[in-house]
Amino acid sequence: MLLQVGRAIPTTPWELVLTSSRETQFVLAVLAAFSVVSWYFIVLKWWQFRRMRRLGDTFLSEVEKAPRLEDAYHAAMRLPPSPYNRLLREGIHFFSELKPGSLKPAAGTVAEQTVLTMTQLEALRMVLAKEVAAERDSAARFIPWLATFGSVSPLLGLLGTVLGVMDAFIGIAIGGSGNISAVAPGVAEALVTTVAGLAVAVPAVIAYNIFVNRLGLFAGELEGFAQEIIGTMAREGRL
Repeated sequence: MLLQVGRAIPTTPWELVLTSSRETQFVLAVLAAFSVVSWYFIVLKWWQFRRMRRLGDTFLSEVEKAPRLEDAYHAAMRLPPSPYNRLLREGIHFFSELKPGSLKPAAGTVAEQTVLTMTQLEALRMVLAKEVAAERDSAARFIPWLATFGSVSPLLGLLGTVLGVMDAFIGIAIGGSGNISAVAPGVAEALVTTVAGLAVAVPAVIAYNIFVNRLGLFAGELEGFAQEIIGTMAREGRL
């Protein structure tokens, strides 16, 4: 970046961006794209976790009212799709495949007709664990990208700063002037990319940590509900 004679010295960050070198503008354009995508993922995941929390509260309140497992199943199937009723549906369907007609047993025959063997019980646990893992992976989608943006953006900003400082020093060497008025614009331009990189990284890292924490709580709640399904079956004499 060579300061031409008579060229106005930039006095605001926006003027620094407009008068910056092509390398700096390229880095800023990439960081701007990172910022847009990062905020899209932040809003998307916030909405998804909020929706899952609302659906989970509705589901658990309806299930708690049901006196028996089959009543809870029919009540859950009337609710909007959610990880919780998908988990219950998967467990009930697998149980029904192991013991056909077990959801509508004849009176007094539950213990004889629907009791699972230890091998079948272990298979049921595996099916529930697989469904929990699938729901956790689905909820975790796009979250790693926030960590990527949070770690790459400062480095990209530093790269732009290094390129800007090199360009400024080359301009000083060619111009033969080392006073502060000649150095300051080039250094200020170089620091713009550092500021931009941090502006992208800080919200991405904060959001990543928040969503990872919520993901852990969500997965733990699903695992607890899976254990509750098995406990309910044992209480009703199905295991």
